[in-house]
Amino acid sequence: MREHSYREDRENLKELLQQYQNLKQGRSHTFIEEDAFEQIITYYDDKDDLTEALTATELGLELFPYSASLMIRKADILLATRKYTQALETLENAALYDASDIDLYILKTDAYLALDMQDKAVILLQDALQLFDGEDRLDLLFELADVYDDYEQFDKVFDCLKIILEEDPNNDEALYKICFWTDFTGRYEESIKLHQKIIDEFPYNEIAWFNLGAAFQGLKLYEKALDAYEYVVVIDEKFDYAYRNMGDAYLRLRKYKDAIEVLEKVIELSRPEDVIYEAIGHSYHRLGNYAQARFNYKKAVHLNPDESKLYFKIANTYMLEQQWSSALKHLENALRIHRNVPEYNLAMGECKMQLGDTKEAINYFSNVVRSKPRNAIGWEALIRCLISAKYFDEAITQCKAAINTTDGKAIFIFYYSAILFATGKTKEALLQLENAMAVNAKLLKKFVALNPAILQNNQVVDIIARYKKRKNNKY
Repeated sequence: MREHSYREDRENLKELLQQYQNLKQGRSHTFIEEDAFEQIITYYDDKDDLTEALTATELGLELFPYSASLMIRKADILLATRKYTQALETLENAALYDASDIDLYILKTDAYLALDMQDKAVILLQDALQLFDGEDRLDLLFELADVYDDYEQFDKVFDCLKIILEEDPNNDEALYKICFWTDFTGRYEESIKLHQKIIDEFPYNEIAWFNLGAAFQGLKLYEKALDAYEYVVVIDEKFDYAYRNMGDAYLRLRKYKDAIEVLEKVIELSRPEDVIYEAIGHSYHRLGNYAQARFNYKKAVHLNPDESKLYFKIANTYMLEQQWSSALKHLENALRIHRNVPEYNLAMGECKMQLGDTKEAINYFSNVVRSKPRNAIGWEALIRCLISAKYFDEAITQCKAAINTTDGKAIFIFYYSAILFATGKTKEALLQLENAMAVNAKLLKKFVALNPAILQNNQVVDIIARYKKRKNNKY
């Protein structure tokens, strides 16, 4: 039955198009009604033959010169062919015969925007809102929101969506959109009040519950956010974005086991994503389960092989287990993608040092120093490596450079003292130790870690005791 109806419609359209061609060519034809011209225009429009569609509108208007609907169709085609001024003129004419067609206002808005007349578009839509109600009014509010979006008046976008939801609390499009704009504008408190009101009236609206949770999450009220998401998944157990946001909230609260559980639910419900596997890997990492962390990081790498930080994270798990050779392979991948990232060079230097390749380690640590000269971490690693390799002259040179570059950080004064002790320059070493203790005595443990036997030196012990006594006398 449906197939028969479809064949009949096709035959009718074919006959109508033939009559249209007869009209164009001045041959005998049956009379074509106004709504038939709309069918012909739609046919050519759908085929992207805008020239023929425009011709059809003009022929139709010759027969029906007062047809507002045909004028509106003509304006639509003129807009598609970038004839914006002509489109506006056509729409002005259409308004004289029928100002009640909502397409008139929407197309006029498009023309104003194309001509960079945003103010006129806003005034037009605001005036039109007084003329329409129901679905038409909501369509105009969405249109106005889009205008504000185009011209980066983002708070007004939020305002339009808020009005829509006050008039139609279950409008899915507005609910989805306002979640984004709440986060973008930071209007979390307003969003909370709005969605609580919606939920009071429609307690099973899972999108409203989700938006409520997202607003709480934006305010870092993670426990309240989780409560809201729990309602979402009770109403719709396949709402994967709720589980995703729950995962983020649990991570923020450092509840890593809970994060793993909900993030695995995301994978079960939706297409696998590298960021989800990475988050699961991070959770296992923080729980000290490095094998499972690696397993998930590697899944993330499989989905996004060009993301250097994933290789770095895998390497980091191996380093924590002192598997330096395994870590090295993944750091090579990370550096192949982004060779100048300080963290990658620092880790590679550490691996090379642990594997006894001191010269290579020094090169990598030097890369860190060059890229971040005011950051103490690179200098520390480089100087420790030089001390370990007994390159004392170079270590002294780098210590002095570090002290100058970092405005005299105490750690490098301690390291300078340690090198002086190692080279037998005890008097100067003691003087530098005094200086370091005066700047920041808390860093003494790093000095001792370089050579624990230094505590057998009575003069060193005396200096430490003197500073401890001063500290105790302060209290």
